[in-house]
Amino acid sequence: MPSVSLRIPVDHPSFVGHFPGQPLLPGVVLLAEVLEALLGDPEIAVRLGSAPRLGAVKFLAPVGPGAGLRVVWEAAGARVRFDVLRLDTDVETPAATGHFEAGATR
Repeated sequence: MPSVSLRIPVDHPSFVGHFPGQPLLPGVVLLAEVLEALLGDPEIAVRLGSAPRLGAVKFLAPVGPGAGLRVVWEAAGARVRFDVLRLDTDVETPAATGHFEAGATR
């Protein structure tokens, strides 16, 4: 399966106020990172089109400042299933799973 690794900056602005004393990456920011990674793959970008929509998501573990992540995906039809794995432990820990679908075209 294709994959891309990324690191969430310690000083990412979304950590301010979310949550004081125990910063947590908001789910919407994590999904934006996933979508950006997916759209970086030309085949997936064509498959999802210009208006991809989130079909489903499940958040499984928190993502904090400086977290290393690996996004893996698999395409089937107009759907692209993804898994986000945390790399900051001895074992890759699932952080999120879900799928994006091609959105309606105008």
